[in-house]
Amino acid sequence: MNSPMASRVVTVRSFVRSSLFSSHYHPPNIFSSRPLPLIHANLVFRRGLSLVDSVLQELNAIRAARLVRVTNKMGFPSNKELVDDKVEKRVLQRGLLLEFRKDSQKHLLAVAQKPDGKKNWMVFDQNGVTSSIKPQQVTYIVPGIEDFNHEDIADFIRKTHDLLDPAILEFAWEELLEKNKSVTAEELAEILYGSRDPLESYCAHLLLSEDDAYFTVSECKGSYTVYQPRPSVLVEELLKRKCVKEASEKELEEFVQLLTSAKSKPPSSKPPKCSWLSEENIERKIECLEAYAIDTFTSDEQRKTAGMVLKAMGLQKTSSAAMNLLIDIGYFPVHVNLDLVKFNIQTTYSDELLSAAESLLTVASDPDAANRKDLTFLKVYAIDVDEADELDDALSATRLPDGRIKVWIHVADPSCLVQPHSIIDREALRRGTSIFLPTATFPMFPEKLAMEGMSLQQGKLCKAVSVSVTLHEDGSIAEYTIDNSIIRPTYMLTYESASELLQLNLEEEAELWILAEAAALRLEWRRQQGAIDTATIETRIKVSDPDDPEPSISLYVEDQSDPAMRLVSEMMILCGEAVATFGSCNNLSLPYRGQPQSNISASAFSHLPEGPVRSSAYVKIMRAAEMDFRKPSRHGVLGVPGYVQFTSPIRRYLDLLAHYQVKAFLRGEPLPFSAGELEGMASIVNMHVRMAKKLHNSSLRYWLLEYLRRQPKERKYRALILRFIKDRLAALLLVEVGVQASASVSVGTQIGDEIKVVTDEAHPRDDILSVREV
Repeated sequence: MNSPMASRVVTVRSFVRSSLFSSHYHPPNIFSSRPLPLIHANLVFRRGLSLVDSVLQELNAIRAARLVRVTNKMGFPSNKELVDDKVEKRVLQRGLLLEFRKDSQKHLLAVAQKPDGKKNWMVFDQNGVTSSIKPQQVTYIVPGIEDFNHEDIADFIRKTHDLLDPAILEFAWEELLEKNKSVTAEELAEILYGSRDPLESYCAHLLLSEDDAYFTVSECKGSYTVYQPRPSVLVEELLKRKCVKEASEKELEEFVQLLTSAKSKPPSSKPPKCSWLSEENIERKIECLEAYAIDTFTSDEQRKTAGMVLKAMGLQKTSSAAMNLLIDIGYFPVHVNLDLVKFNIQTTYSDELLSAAESLLTVASDPDAANRKDLTFLKVYAIDVDEADELDDALSATRLPDGRIKVWIHVADPSCLVQPHSIIDREALRRGTSIFLPTATFPMFPEKLAMEGMSLQQGKLCKAVSVSVTLHEDGSIAEYTIDNSIIRPTYMLTYESASELLQLNLEEEAELWILAEAAALRLEWRRQQGAIDTATIETRIKVSDPDDPEPSISLYVEDQSDPAMRLVSEMMILCGEAVATFGSCNNLSLPYRGQPQSNISASAFSHLPEGPVRSSAYVKIMRAAEMDFRKPSRHGVLGVPGYVQFTSPIRRYLDLLAHYQVKAFLRGEPLPFSAGELEGMASIVNMHVRMAKKLHNSSLRYWLLEYLRRQPKERKYRALILRFIKDRLAALLLVEVGVQASASVSVGTQIGDEIKVVTDEAHPRDDILSVREV
C-alpha cells in the first residue's frame, strides 16, 4: 500500500515521461496528408527536428524551471558503510521469501522449502515450479518474513506493482548525494515509504536493482547489497542516454506499425516508394533495411538498426528477410533487380549529357565528309535480333569475275559525331558498354543519339566504316580495304527471317546466298587453323511491365549453328581479322584480342555430339583471353592470326577506341591514344564489361527460373547430359528453355544422351532449380 510519504512526493520524472510519451503523441504518418500534431503544448515537432531532440529540449526546459522540491525533510537512520554493519545477517531457512536469479535476464520470487545437499535449497517459485538453487543465485531475502505461504506470492507481486514508482528515486538520490550517504533497500524503504515492512523493502530493492541512472552498487555480500548515489554529472548523462533510448524505442515501435500496416494492404493500395522517403527518420530506417538486403552497409549502426527492425517484425536477421519485407511493403517491386541497386548502375543520363547529345544531332559536322566512299549501289543486309535497339553492322557481297567472293562488313560510324575526350566520350568510357537485360536496355550512349544519329537505318543514307574483304577459294583473306563510306541499308532482317530467305533460295536474293557461301568457306578455313566451334543454344527473354507482380515473359531459344547466325558471326570474325591485319601492317596501337590455344587437342572431344555438349566440354579447357595494344597475337579459339573487336562501336567502348585509332590513321592524323593509354582505359572498360555480363547472366537466369516457376509441374522437358559431376549426378541443359540444372540420372546414360525431366522446384529469388529425371 502507499504511504503518506509517497503521496506527498511530487514525481517530476513521471510528469516528464507522461507528457513526452503519452498517447497524445503520434509520429508523422506517411499514409496521411493531415498536418503534424503537437507533442506538447509548448513543443512542435517539425521536419528536420527528431523526436530525440524534441524530448531533450523539453526535458532541459523542465529541469531548468523545476521549482518543486520534497516538502518534508527526509531522515536517514544509519551512516555506517560496511554491509555487515548496515544489515542484519540472514541465512536461508524454511519459509523465507526470496528473489533468485533464474538466468541472466530473469529473476523470480520463491519460498524456501528445504535444504538440498550441503549448500543448495529447494524452492517453490512464483510460476509454481519447484527447483534446486545455489546460494549464489539468491539476489534478495525479503526481511520480516519467517513463514511465507507460497500461495500468496502472486498477491505479493500484485501489491508490489501497485506500489512501485521509479520516479521517486530522484528525490532520494538528491538528498543522499547531498549528504554523501549510501543506502540499503530497507533504509530506502523507510525513506520513501516510511516503513521497513516486507512489501516496502522489496519495492525499494526492485527500484534500486532495476535503476540504471541514480544509484550504483558500492558493496555486495551474498544477497546483501549497499548502493551509493552516482555523481550528478554522470546521472545527467545517463538520463539523457535513457531519454534518447526511450525516444528511439518509440520511433522503432511506430515504424514497425507503419511496416505492418503497409504489409497488410493489397498491392494496389500499398504506399508509393517516394512516401517512405518523405520523412527523415523513416527514410533512414528504410535505407538501413535496403543496405541489409543488398549487403552495402556503410556503418555498423546501419546493420544494428536493420537488425532491430527485423527482430521487432518477428523476422530473421537475413538479407532475404530484409528484401522480402521491402517487397511486402511496396518499396521494392516483386521482381526488383537487386544487382542494379547494389552496384549503383546508372540507368539514366544527366540533363547536361542529354543536351550535349542533342547538340551533336543538330550541329555536328562530319570530319570525313570529303573522303567517304559512295557504296549506296550495294544491296545491304542488316541482320539482328528482332528487338535490337542499336543497329551497328550490316553486310553486302558480290561475286567477282574471277569467281572469288568479295564481302563488305559495314559498321556504324559513331566517331564521326563523338570526339575523344568530349563529355559524351567520357560518359561512354565510364559506362564501358551497353547493358542488356530481359527487362530493359541501358545504352552506352544517350538513346536518341544512339538510335537516330549513330544506328544504321533501313532505306536511309547512313555514315559507316566499311571493311571490304576478298576471299581466296579456301576462305583465307586475299585482299582487304577499310574506308569511310555512305550506305543505304536495304533490308532489316531478324535471324529467323534471314534463315527463311536462305531456305527459299530466291534468285533475287543471290547476294544473301553469296554471304552464306562466304561464311561456310570461312568456317572451314578457321577449323583448318585450329578453331574450336563453340556454337550452343542461346536464350533470350523479353519481359514486359517488369514492375508488375506477374509480368509477361517472352522466351526465345536460338541455336547458334543456325545458318543466319553462322553467317553473321563468321562475317564479324572476318572483320576483326581484317582490322587486326590492317593495324599490324600499319603499326597501329589497337585493342588486339588473343587467346592461347589449350594444351588439350580439340580432337579429344570429337566423340561428343556437336553443339551444346561438345561446346560445354570445350569451355572447360579454354584459357583466358589476353589483350595486347601494340601488335596482334593469335586467337586460338577463333583460329585467326589476330583479332580486333570492331563491329559494335555503339554498344562497346573498346570497339569505339579501335574506330578512333583507325579513323585518325585514315585521315593522316596522329593517333589519339598511345598503347599505354589504351591499356589504362581498357582496364577500366573491362571492369564494367564484367559487371554488365554478370548483370545480364544473373537477370537472365532469374527470369528463366521465373518462367519455369509458372509452368505446369507435370510439364516434361528435353535435357541433354553435358557432363557428370559426381557418380550419377549430371549437369543438364534443358533444351526448350536453355537453362542448366543438375540431377541424378539413370544408370547406363552417357554424356550427350537426351533424357526427360520435370521441375520439382523453381525459386528465382533464391536461385534454386530442382529437376528430376522422369
